[in-house]
Amino acid sequence: MTPNEYLLYLEDVHKRYPVKGGGEKTVLDDIDLRVRKGELISVVGPSGCGKSTMLRLILGSEPPSDGRVLVSGKPVEGPGRERGIVFQKYSLFPHLSVRDNIVFGLDLEEFSIPGRLLRYVHYRKRKREYAERAQVYLERMQLGEAGDKFPHELSGGMRQRVAMAQAAIMHPEILMMDEPFGALDDATRQEMQVFLLELWEQTGMTVFFVTHDLEEALFLGTRVLVLSQYYQQGDGVEGAKIVTDKEVPGGHPKPSDFKYTPEFSELLEQIRRDGLDPESRQKVEDFDLSHQDAWRD
Repeated sequence: MTPNEYLLYLEDVHKRYPVKGGGEKTVLDDIDLRVRKGELISVVGPSGCGKSTMLRLILGSEPPSDGRVLVSGKPVEGPGRERGIVFQKYSLFPHLSVRDNIVFGLDLEEFSIPGRLLRYVHYRKRKREYAERAQVYLERMQLGEAGDKFPHELSGGMRQRVAMAQAAIMHPEILMMDEPFGALDDATRQEMQVFLLELWEQTGMTVFFVTHDLEEALFLGTRVLVLSQYYQQGDGVEGAKIVTDKEVPGGHPKPSDFKYTPEFSELLEQIRRDGLDPESRQKVEDFDLSHQDAWRD
């Protein structure tokens, strides 16, 4: 397949930041990635390895220092509606109702404040249409009675569902999730994992899910990427690379007892050894890039 035939294509991507006193620090080093439509990709790695940085490059909120990032064959030159993101901190406006939070992106996209005044009748009609669409998502997310409430009246899990609805209603081709369940208790976290899988199956979105929880990563993902700075680095080389890119076994959606299978235990141990252990440093040629679309230029 050519670059244009992949939904997402990263080639020779580096990201460097200036450091105090002069010079630069490399966070991402030579990232190559090819992603097809509809994948659910878990991204794990040590703290500071550049997981969130990679999401920002895909989102378009930052440019790469070198290399190229393509979405549907076109260079990413800034944020676009075909890419959405959900953070650990809920991106909700406390003064807006749940319903108005969900439709905020749609409303902002079509109407400026002067446009609302000049096209008041059309604005009211579209506002009603948006409210109906929001209600569909509220029902889907088991929040059917919460539309008129405000964020402070909801639990943490409910607020995260609203944040996911806020992103999903824009119908992004790629939804990025940066530690979205990290602040939730265990029971709520498990509920949200199941909910994400249901939403992914219903919408067909491509999802990048960043997490520090390896069990969560393997339970959710069809594919796991391990970013790590723990490998044998040559002279002048620094920054994280993709040290593992492979399919997660167990089918999809996975049965609840997948976490107790030998395949799960073996993959969990491999990720800990190859990506998270600073004492276990592979050579670049030994990286496990066994996924069908994994590559190194």
